[in-house]
Amino acid sequence: MNTIYLREQLRQFLNEDIGYGDLSSALIDEEDESVATIVAKEQGIFCGKPIVQELATMQRLELVSCQEDGRSVVPGDELIVLRGKTRVLLETERVLLNLIQHASGIATMTRQCVDALQDDSIHVTDTRKTTPGLRMLEKYAVRVGGGFNHRLRLDDAVMIKDNHIVALGGVADAVYAARARVGHTTPIEVEVESFEQLMEAIQADPDIVMLDNRTPDELREWVQHIPDHITIEVSGGITLDTIADYQGIRIDVISLGQLTHSVRALDCSMNLQGGMKHATTRNTPTDVR
Repeated sequence: MNTIYLREQLRQFLNEDIGYGDLSSALIDEEDESVATIVAKEQGIFCGKPIVQELATMQRLELVSCQEDGRSVVPGDELIVLRGKTRVLLETERVLLNLIQHASGIATMTRQCVDALQDDSIHVTDTRKTTPGLRMLEKYAVRVGGGFNHRLRLDDAVMIKDNHIVALGGVADAVYAARARVGHTTPIEVEVESFEQLMEAIQADPDIVMLDNRTPDELREWVQHIPDHITIEVSGGITLDTIADYQGIRIDVISLGQLTHSVRALDCSMNLQGGMKHATTRNTPTDVR
């Protein structure tokens, strides 16, 4: 993860939420200190330690403990413990929770899909169906969950889809145009939606062929015609409920928009110990519970 970019994003997120100052937290003595504990409220995969570390540094909070990314958690598990100025803990709370809940939700969904597929020969990947501004974090969460990343941006690879094929006059013409334009280190992928398009794509010899919206039975038939040196990706309509149907098929990649575009956040909450109502615990050791 690019920590420089992460720091810039976190600064923007804090500015968006805090504005010109947290009016509620301003009611608290500025010298008051507390310990904040974030606890899981449901089962899942924790993700977000780099986020926690950067926020703690930026906000001058002591990071007492944090779960490792990829760790399975259950309700009641302690995820993060922070110590610092009570005002700062509270003004940081929402940004921190929003990000780790979202990232953990993606990691959890990814792990569920990988476990449901039960086929190590097939990579489960994300897509570009990500939240604007959060792509780096969301794709990191997919890796934490045991998945792999598709292209990060449009300049990572040539990916010829249906509209490109229409604009360029056909599958083969599109692949040839790409081959003539890009360098040898840039992969070329073409999406096909019919058997006729597949045959045309094979003739043009792309690096990757994506078989879109095909049933498992159709895929078993189609892949027999694809040379071994062409990477086979399948996508379209595959979900957590159906991914197991693709186990054992000679494919290399399953890409799922569901990993990022409609995932549910992992529920967790932050609770303070210390502060004016708990003055006796304000300066206790870091194992405050």
